[in-house]
Amino acid sequence: MNTSTIEKKPPYLMLGILFFGAFVSFLNNSLLNVALPSIMVDFGMKDYSTVQWLATGYMLVSGVLIPVSAFLITRFKNRTLFIASMALFTLGTIMAALAPSFGFLLAGRMIQAAGSSVMGPLLMNIMLVSFSREKRGAAMGIFGLVMITAPAIGPTLSGYIVEYYDWRVLFEMIIPFAVISLALAVWKLENVMDTRQTSLDYFSVVLSSIGFGGILYGCSSASSDGWSDPVVVTTLIVGSIGLVWFIVRQFRLEQPLLDLRVYKYPMFALASVIAMVNAAAMFSGMILTPAYVQSVRGISPLDSGLMMLPGAVMMGIMSPITGKLFDKFGPRALAVIGLSITTYATYLLSELQLDTTYTHIVVVYTLRMFGLSMVMMPIMTNGLNQLPTRLNPHGTAVNNTAQQVVGSIGTALFVTIMNSVATSKGAELAGTMDMTQENAMAMLQQQALLEGIHFSFLVATVVTVLALVLSFFLKRVNVSPEEIEKLEKQ
Repeated sequence: MNTSTIEKKPPYLMLGILFFGAFVSFLNNSLLNVALPSIMVDFGMKDYSTVQWLATGYMLVSGVLIPVSAFLITRFKNRTLFIASMALFTLGTIMAALAPSFGFLLAGRMIQAAGSSVMGPLLMNIMLVSFSREKRGAAMGIFGLVMITAPAIGPTLSGYIVEYYDWRVLFEMIIPFAVISLALAVWKLENVMDTRQTSLDYFSVVLSSIGFGGILYGCSSASSDGWSDPVVVTTLIVGSIGLVWFIVRQFRLEQPLLDLRVYKYPMFALASVIAMVNAAAMFSGMILTPAYVQSVRGISPLDSGLMMLPGAVMMGIMSPITGKLFDKFGPRALAVIGLSITTYATYLLSELQLDTTYTHIVVVYTLRMFGLSMVMMPIMTNGLNQLPTRLNPHGTAVNNTAQQVVGSIGTALFVTIMNSVATSKGAELAGTMDMTQENAMAMLQQQALLEGIHFSFLVATVVTVLALVLSFFLKRVNVSPEEIEKLEKQ
């Protein structure tokens, strides 16, 4: 792939179209979680684990297709790929909005995921070839604005719609934006990335599906069914075997589905590890904070979503700013400061009490989002800067896949820790409380869950400390013309 020549003038109109489409698809990722109870009522479902497939199935399809994105981006023109992806996403959205049954809704949701999963890696690769390495920070900061802000505002928007309207509005409002994005792509989108003939190793696709799908499903199920559940254990074992086999096979292929040789570049490898650790910590906040706000404090989904909105806005504001700061100062200073703030804020979340004020919760959560906003895009951009252009599709696919898998594992682990501590604390409190008193059981469960959340946030604090220690080893990748020329010859 001869993409070493950087566009003299970045295709801003085309990037705008891509950003618009990506924002719509990323927003969809987090819209549905708050609406699951309403969907259960509408379809007369009694088992929450079944309706949870609307989120789990979406994640599984994305987890399987993201590793294939490197092949798709290398093989097909970006215009064709984006139009096909947005067409699939639009079709899935229409199916979900009109779904007469849960099965039809689930099918629409999975078609949505098939279209959406390629958009992030595709947009990131176009950004990488459209901007020179020394200007990528600011450009990737804008990408971070889309990638982070859209899912972050999803729960707030969803909470409002579910409280005052029907859950189908969540899909109906996306349809016109998806159609507009598709029309703009057909009208104005151009090809800026070269392609080359490459073969698809179908056995690697099978192993990838078994490996990543098994681990994602197992971890998602573990958070509700427990780690000892036979289905969870079986899927995790099969998934782990499939993943190991997949990794070994990639190193033996001349044209691997996912080129794991990107990890031979030290700054990319370090950035990837920090991003994975950070993803686990970030997902903990997204799960544990709503659990505290809604289950412990009894705050409504809408109000809890509004409490988290300032954090989402903060991340949106800071993403372009940190991109420019990265271009000027490099990754280490931003990562160290950002992770220090994140660690401190995570520790403060472990100190939440039954009477903690709303203002304190909002300030601490926003502070945590502020710290995280200084980390993700700068370290990822620095890592990708060390890769030759031909490995960009594999680098972005590896990053996205690793973060999704680790985020899923982290979510399951933190939920398990929370439930385990809450159960043991509940048993301990039961022996000291007068259970004949009115509301005694509710008070016991409330206090026990709070203790579980406390301990989970303490574990998350330790995880962020690990990422902080690793960030001291970051070095700015040399982007001199001589170094770039050397990279492209590798």
